[in-house]
Amino acid sequence: MAAPGKAAGAGRHWAHIDEVTFVAGMRFLFYLGRVLGRPAFRLLLYPVLLWYVVAKPWARAASKDYLRRIAELDGDAGNPRGFIGVLRHFASFGECILDKLLLWCGLFDTSAVKIYGVELIAAQIADQRGGLIICCHLGNLELCRVMSRRQPDLKLTVLLHTKHATRFNQLLARVNPDSQLNIMEVTELTPATAALLQDKIDRGEFVAIAGDRIPVAPQPRVVRAPFLGALAPFPVGPYVMAHLFQCPVYLLFSLSRPGGWEIHIEAFRQSIHLPRKGRSAALETIAGAYAARLEAYCRKAPLQWFNFYDFWQIG
Repeated sequence: MAAPGKAAGAGRHWAHIDEVTFVAGMRFLFYLGRVLGRPAFRLLLYPVLLWYVVAKPWARAASKDYLRRIAELDGDAGNPRGFIGVLRHFASFGECILDKLLLWCGLFDTSAVKIYGVELIAAQIADQRGGLIICCHLGNLELCRVMSRRQPDLKLTVLLHTKHATRFNQLLARVNPDSQLNIMEVTELTPATAALLQDKIDRGEFVAIAGDRIPVAPQPRVVRAPFLGALAPFPVGPYVMAHLFQCPVYLLFSLSRPGGWEIHIEAFRQSIHLPRKGRSAALETIAGAYAARLEAYCRKAPLQWFNFYDFWQIG
C-alpha cells in the first residue's frame, strides 16, 4: 500500500479495529432522525464525522488510499478524493447506518427497492435447492436481509463475526428483536459448523457470507487477486464452503442509486470443485473472478464500499 497506510493503526487486522466506535453516539442521532427526519440527522452527522475523520488517522488513511485507487482507474471526474472525499465517504457510511436502523424499526420504504436477478433465487427455491450467497461490505447488507422477506419461502442465514460488532448489533436488537433472527456468528469453519450449514442447504435454505473480509485467525487462509490496480488478499472460505457443499454460488451486491436502492443478484458458479493438485491456482482464479465483480460495483458507487482499514495487506 502507499505511504498513507503507514498511519497509526495500519497493518492491523480489520477485526481489531472497533469500527463501531463511529456509531457510539448514533443512538441519539437515530432518534433525532426518526422524530425530525433525515435533514436533522445530517445536520448533526457532519460534526461527528469531522471528529471521527480527524481522530482516526488509520481510517482516514485507508479511505484516502481507496479513493485514490478509484480515481486513478476512472479519472477524477465524479470521483472525490483527498480530505473532502474522505469526509463524503464517511458521510455515506453514516447514512447507511441510519438506513439500517430505520429498516429494522419499519420506517424505511422497502417497496421502492429494485431487485435484479431475484428470479435466480426463485428458481432454486422452486426446485427446493439451497445455495451459497457471497455478499460484501458494499452498500447495505441489512437491506438485503430485510428484502429476503419478499420471498416467503426464502430462508437465509447470514454468517457474521458479530462479536466484533456487538454494540451495533445490540442497538439493532433494541430497535427490533427480529434483527438477530437470521444471523449466525462464525469465527472459523469447524466440522460441526460445516455440518450444520450443509444441513441447511440440503433443506433448500441459503447461506450468505462476506467475500471481502479475511478470516479472524493468526494465519488467515487467503489468496491474492487483482483489485483496483493492485493485488489484495481475499478469503478462501466461501469457495472452500462451496466445494464442500457442492451447491450453486451467487453474488449479491447492494447500492444506492439516484433512483433509490438496488439489489443485484448474479449467478457465479453452478458448483465449485477444488482439485488436490493445483488447488491454490484454482482458488486464485475463483477469487480473481469475484474480485473483478466487486471492483465493477465499487467503481459504480465508490463511496459505498465500507472497509476502513488497509485492505491491501494481510494480517
